[in-house]
Amino acid sequence: MGQSLLITGGARSGKSALAEGYALEPTGKAIYIATAQAHDSEMEARIAEHQKRRGPEWTTVQAPFDLANALKQSDGGDPRLVDCLTLWLTNLMLSDKDWRAETETLVETIAAQSAPVIFVTNEVGGGIVPENKLARDFRDAAGWVNQTIARACSSVVLCVAGYPMKVKN
Repeated sequence: MGQSLLITGGARSGKSALAEGYALEPTGKAIYIATAQAHDSEMEARIAEHQKRRGPEWTTVQAPFDLANALKQSDGGDPRLVDCLTLWLTNLMLSDKDWRAETETLVETIAAQSAPVIFVTNEVGGGIVPENKLARDFRDAAGWVNQTIARACSSVVLCVAGYPMKVKN
């Protein structure tokens, strides 16, 4: 596995399960950096589903906003899995934070990491043009974040129906 990996794909494409396997591969232990926030019961169920899939070999760190700091504090040991950049972007946008500046800080942090890091993100640009401004702004921002992080990572994989397709080595 490369030093940094971005896994992208559509919703329910198998990205997270694929990323979890990659993260555990080197040492059998990994750090899960979670960006999700449970604002309702449906999201609570989604988070619980992810947690149920993971076992005691995982240490979980909550980082809905400050991914760069979470990576800095967890560097030097087991691989880290950030799941997911799309929710992180949502958190930043809905909190009126400067998501571009946060992304640039994240890029700088990726370059300084000594332990492997895997990012999961959603590929959101394959559908129709959204009908409202917030959705269009989000789609555009997600595309920019994904491109920026993909350039910073040593490898990129597109997940389709649970299968990885190498995009960048």
